Amino acid sequence: MQARRHTAETEDHGIDLAPMLDFTINLLIFFIITTSFIKEAGVTVFKPAALTAEHRDSGNLLIAIRENGEVWMDRQRVDMRQLRAMIERLHIERPDDTVVIIADRNSKAGMVAKVMDEVRQGGIRDISIAADPGGASG
Repeated sequence: MQARRHTAETEDHGIDLAPMLDFTINLLIFFIITTSFIKEAGVTVFKPAALTAEHRDSGNLLIAIRENGEVWMDRQRVDMRQLRAMIERLHIERPDDTVVIIADRNSKAGMVAKVMDEVRQGGIRDISIAADPGGASG
Protein backbone atom coordinates (compact mmCIF):
# COMPACT_ATOMS: atom_id res chain seq x y z
CA MET A 1 0.00 0.00 0.00
CA GLN A 2 1.13 3.41 -0.80
CA ALA A 3 0.87 6.14 1.89
CA ARG A 4 -1.22 9.15 1.01
CA ARG A 5 0.57 12.43 1.08
CA HIS A 6 -1.29 15.37 2.51
CA THR A 7 -0.48 18.59 0.75
CA ALA A 8 -1.80 22.10 1.20
CA GLU A 9 -4.01 21.63 -1.85
CA THR A 10 -5.83 18.60 -0.48
CA GLU A 11 -6.49 20.06 2.99
CA ASP A 12 -7.65 23.56 1.94
CA HIS A 13 -11.40 22.96 2.06
CA GLY A 14 -12.56 25.95 4.18
CA ILE A 15 -12.77 29.67 3.70
CA ASP A 16 -9.97 31.73 5.20
CA LEU A 17 -11.69 34.11 7.65
CA ALA A 18 -8.61 36.13 8.58
CA PRO A 19 -9.06 38.84 5.88
CA MET A 20 -12.73 39.25 6.78
CA LEU A 21 -11.91 39.56 10.48
CA ASP A 22 -9.17 42.11 9.73
CA PHE A 23 -11.62 44.13 7.66
CA THR A 24 -14.28 43.97 10.38
CA ILE A 25 -11.87 45.08 13.09
CA ASN A 26 -10.62 47.97 10.93
CA LEU A 27 -14.20 49.03 10.25
CA LEU A 28 -15.03 48.91 13.96
CA ILE A 29 -11.98 51.00 14.83
CA PHE A 30 -12.93 53.53 12.14
CA PHE A 31 -16.45 53.96 13.54
CA ILE A 32 -15.22 54.24 17.12
CA ILE A 33 -12.75 56.98 16.18
CA THR A 34 -15.12 58.99 13.99
CA THR A 35 -18.16 58.82 16.25
CA SER A 36 -18.90 61.97 18.15
CA PHE A 37 -19.95 61.08 21.63
CA ILE A 38 -23.07 62.87 22.81
CA LYS A 39 -22.81 64.50 26.19
CA GLU A 40 -25.84 65.37 28.19
CA ALA A 41 -26.29 67.74 31.07
CA GLY A 42 -28.34 65.15 32.95
CA VAL A 43 -31.44 67.12 33.91
CA THR A 44 -34.52 68.44 32.17
CA VAL A 45 -34.50 72.20 31.79
CA PHE A 46 -37.24 74.37 30.30
CA LYS A 47 -35.33 76.73 28.03
CA PRO A 48 -36.57 80.25 27.39
CA ALA A 49 -37.89 81.09 23.95
CA ALA A 50 -36.19 83.73 21.80
CA LEU A 51 -37.23 85.15 18.45
CA THR A 52 -33.61 85.59 17.41
CA ALA A 53 -32.43 82.09 18.45
CA GLU A 54 -30.19 80.47 15.86
CA HIS A 55 -29.62 76.79 15.29
CA ARG A 56 -26.11 75.71 16.15
CA ASP A 57 -24.56 72.32 16.35
CA SER A 58 -24.35 71.05 19.91
CA GLY A 59 -21.40 72.03 22.01
CA ASN A 60 -19.06 69.46 23.40
CA LEU A 61 -19.83 70.36 27.00
CA LEU A 62 -23.36 70.94 28.21
CA ILE A 63 -23.92 72.72 31.51
CA ALA A 64 -27.48 72.90 32.84
CA ILE A 65 -28.72 75.40 35.40
CA ARG A 66 -31.95 74.42 37.09
CA GLU A 67 -34.60 76.78 38.42
CA ASN A 68 -33.35 76.28 41.99
CA GLY A 69 -29.77 77.22 41.02
CA GLU A 70 -28.31 73.70 40.83
CA VAL A 71 -25.58 73.28 38.20
CA TRP A 72 -25.38 69.96 36.35
CA MET A 73 -22.75 68.64 33.98
CA ASP A 74 -22.24 65.10 32.67
CA ARG A 75 -25.32 63.81 34.50
CA GLN A 76 -24.04 64.85 37.91
CA ARG A 77 -24.56 67.83 40.12
CA VAL A 78 -21.54 70.13 40.22
CA ASP A 79 -20.59 72.47 43.03
CA MET A 80 -19.68 75.95 41.78
CA ARG A 81 -16.32 75.65 43.55
CA GLN A 82 -15.50 72.59 41.42
CA LEU A 83 -16.76 73.89 38.09
CA ARG A 84 -13.66 75.86 37.08
CA ALA A 85 -11.32 72.96 37.91
CA MET A 86 -13.47 70.56 35.88
CA ILE A 87 -13.51 72.95 32.92
CA GLU A 88 -9.73 73.46 33.14
CA ARG A 89 -9.13 69.69 33.14
CA LEU A 90 -11.46 69.13 30.18
CA HIS A 91 -9.96 72.09 28.31
CA ILE A 92 -6.44 70.64 28.67
CA GLU A 93 -7.64 67.28 27.32
CA ARG A 94 -9.60 68.82 24.43
CA PRO A 95 -8.70 72.46 23.71
CA ASP A 96 -11.27 72.85 20.89
CA ASP A 97 -14.29 72.19 23.10
CA THR A 98 -17.24 74.54 23.19
CA VAL A 99 -19.75 75.01 26.00
CA VAL A 100 -23.52 75.32 25.80
CA ILE A 101 -25.23 76.62 28.92
CA ILE A 102 -28.79 75.36 29.20
CA ALA A 103 -30.42 77.61 31.77
CA ASP A 104 -33.98 77.09 32.95
CA ARG A 105 -36.21 80.01 31.97
CA ASN A 106 -36.88 80.65 35.68
CA SER A 107 -33.23 80.49 36.78
CA LYS A 108 -31.53 83.65 37.98
CA ALA A 109 -29.43 85.67 35.55
CA GLY A 110 -26.77 86.06 38.22
CA MET A 111 -26.26 82.29 38.34
CA VAL A 112 -25.90 82.16 34.55
CA ALA A 113 -23.30 84.95 34.73
CA LYS A 114 -21.37 83.08 37.46
CA VAL A 115 -21.31 79.88 35.39
CA MET A 116 -20.14 81.82 32.32
CA ASP A 117 -17.36 83.44 34.37
CA GLU A 118 -16.20 80.06 35.70
CA VAL A 119 -16.16 78.59 32.19
CA ARG A 120 -14.17 81.53 30.81
CA GLN A 121 -11.72 81.39 33.70
CA GLY A 122 -11.38 77.67 32.99
CA GLY A 123 -10.05 78.57 29.54
CA ILE A 124 -13.02 78.06 27.20
CA ARG A 125 -14.09 81.16 25.30
CA ASP A 126 -16.70 79.67 22.95
CA ILE A 127 -19.86 79.75 25.10
CA SER A 128 -23.47 79.65 23.91
CA ILE A 129 -26.73 79.91 25.80
CA ALA A 130 -29.48 77.55 24.67
CA ALA A 131 -32.92 78.89 23.81
CA ASP A 132 -35.97 77.55 22.00
CA PRO A 133 -36.63 79.37 18.73
CA GLY A 134 -40.06 80.91 18.54
CA GLY A 135 -42.31 83.32 20.37
CA ALA A 136 -42.12 84.81 23.80
CA SER A 137 -41.58 82.51 26.75
CA GLY A 138 -44.39 82.06 29.14
